[in-house]
Amino acid sequence: MAASSKRKTSASRRKPVRTSGNPARRPIVEAAPITARDWIGAARLRTLPLAVAPVVIGTGAAQLVDRELHWVIALACLAVAVLIQIGVNFTNDYSDGIRGTDDHRVGPARLTASGRVRPRTVLIVGLAFFALAALVGLGIVIRTGQWWMLAVGAVCIVAAWFYTGGKRPYGYFGLGEVFVFVFFGLVATLGTTWVQAFQLPQEAWLGAVAAGLFACAVLLANNLRDIDQDREVGKRTLTVLIGRRATKIVYTVFIVVPFLIAAFIALLYPIAWLSLLALLAGLPAIIIVWTYRQSRELVVALALTSLTALLYAGALYWAFVG
Repeated sequence: MAASSKRKTSASRRKPVRTSGNPARRPIVEAAPITARDWIGAARLRTLPLAVAPVVIGTGAAQLVDRELHWVIALACLAVAVLIQIGVNFTNDYSDGIRGTDDHRVGPARLTASGRVRPRTVLIVGLAFFALAALVGLGIVIRTGQWWMLAVGAVCIVAAWFYTGGKRPYGYFGLGEVFVFVFFGLVATLGTTWVQAFQLPQEAWLGAVAAGLFACAVLLANNLRDIDQDREVGKRTLTVLIGRRATKIVYTVFIVVPFLIAAFIALLYPIAWLSLLALLAGLPAIIIVWTYRQSRELVVALALTSLTALLYAGALYWAFVG
């Protein structure tokens, strides 16, 4: 009798936490202490090379115009890009979590969907990163005198929020790749070049297209992994709209085209041929995308694609300044 009472007391002290989403489908999970590792995981570090790559390319293109490295501005651009990327990752965690989109996801568990962190807390963290990015961006504007870029920065943050936030997030209607290409490719690269050189040479445009395509490829790998879950919850990503096979083809094109661009650049800057070394990461990623049997394998493809973008950017920078 005493043992039975003790078991009941022990059970009553456990606090079951329900994940977000449709109450009829929510599993009840045991609460576990949140750790620094969980917060770092939510920042999705494997996506950060996508923020670094356009800044590296844009800085190299700027040095074609002005050989001096404006390292303070370059580092500030890097900080803005990384902070926005992390902010996007946390607000995505929040928005998908409260909609129930992440309830049955294949990749690492998200903070909001797991029920271990209050959604409001995750949202505040994401908005804090946006605020930090805005402050650093303001510093760039004050230093360069390019006040019109305040509007560009504001549009970037608004676009970052409405990727999965708001009543009609564009990421749920097949437009994620379009905005990723524009903001993580064109805007990030060209903006970095402009604030350092006040010119936009053709090399900056070519590099911006390459950076944008790599970012889109990462998004495709991510959405291919989650295609079944996204269909179930009504998230109409480009991958859901065109299907697995077409996604694999588009992904491959997005990886290959940047190397064709590098081959063109190499006609003027021979060191750009070194960008082909990035295929040591890119080719395995393509192979995984075409041959995977379990969705979890695409997490590796995603990381390899991000690494490909970073290696590619480093090669272009060396080609421009070497």
